Amino acid sequence: MAKPEHEFFPAKTVEFTPCAGVVPQLTERILAADGDSGVATRILRFEPGTDTTPNGVQVHDFWEEVYILEGSFHDTRLGKTFSAGDYACRPPGMEHGPWTSEEGCLTFEVRYRAS
Repeated sequence: MAKPEHEFFPAKTVEFTPCAGVVPQLTERILAADGDSGVATRILRFEPGTDTTPNGVQVHDFWEEVYILEGSFHDTRLGKTFSAGDYACRPPGMEHGPWTSEEGCLTFEVRYRAS
């Protein structure tokens, strides 16, 4: 199975839903996903005051590209703050996070598997 075909549509019509883990202030708007492979395109939202420390350091088996649309978050492991306009490209196995966000943050993410 692959991601579904979508012509342009208002992304705001897709509801935010809770992310995996135990941090209720972290939600996602899944724009397209392949349920079999786990790849997805999403908007990730950190509500003001979010702390993802309970979810720990993240590592996954797919590529992930992230662009910060609004706000900022602080990577507690790296000791760095990233804000709107910053971009990351993470290969499978790369450790990242956890993060805190005082003001809130909105990111656009694409996850995929390399052949």
